[in-house]
Amino acid sequence: MADSTKPLSDEERKELEELRAEKARSERERQARRDRAELEHLKAERERAKAETERDRRVREMSEKNARLMEPDDDLNMPKGQKVVLICLAVLVVAIILVTVLGH
Repeated sequence: MADSTKPLSDEERKELEELRAEKARSERERQARRDRAELEHLKAERERAKAETERDRRVREMSEKNARLMEPDDDLNMPKGQKVVLICLAVLVVAIILVTVLGH
């Protein structure tokens, strides 16, 4: 107990200062690593959000394009997509009829 109440010697004080400096340096390094990890995490999060926004934009554009192809316009004209489907079906029906008639 007597040791703990007597003042530090110059050597002990120097060692204490060195240990404090080492501890502070170590803490700064840990903080720098935490900051770097946080920076990388935030960058990745920003990139994911940007990619998701871009994907949403492409999906929206594709949906709008498909709607223009398959839904009637304001004048209720048949859209191009429906015309193509009907033409393909007509060609298929004609081909089946020809095979049936000419096959016998």
